[in-house]
Amino acid sequence: MIAIMPQLKVPALNLKLLPERAWQPSDDAPEHFSLLVAYRGLHCPICKTYLQDLERHLDKFQQLGVEALAFSTDTKERAEQTKSEWALDQLRIAYDLSIDEARAWGLYISSGQGVTSAGVEEPTLFNEPGVFLLRPDQSLYAATLSTMPFARPHFNEILGALEFIIDKDYPARGEA
Repeated sequence: MIAIMPQLKVPALNLKLLPERAWQPSDDAPEHFSLLVAYRGLHCPICKTYLQDLERHLDKFQQLGVEALAFSTDTKERAEQTKSEWALDQLRIAYDLSIDEARAWGLYISSGQGVTSAGVEEPTLFNEPGVFLLRPDQSLYAATLSTMPFARPHFNEILGALEFIIDKDYPARGEA
């Protein structure tokens, strides 16, 4: 696994954004940060709840100068289902993350184990969750990674931290 480091540029990330256009982090021009949320995919009921919570907080993130996007290894069809069935009207959803890109970003990879409690088949391989804050120059400010769907940072806590970070011009940590 390649480690990405705070204060350094993140690896390339070439995704497709619904409805269907190319996207990479340099396409965003946030005032303060881009919030990139890696989710496991349509098969994950915990991801559904998590992204719906992000959707509810989008206005607050935007008020802080933070642009949010969720992405996964899901196909276009599964991403469209995610957006529609999970009622993610405002949240930008990107898809077609390659396994190599996921690994370059430090995301853990899991093997599909069949149908989940949501009644959806897991893909053969898929990424586990991660939350990334990028500066406008695409350098990493902070990241949180998980090996499974549980124990993700809460968006209200991220918002509180961002208020402090922006107000105090708090530096990125974990760079040494």
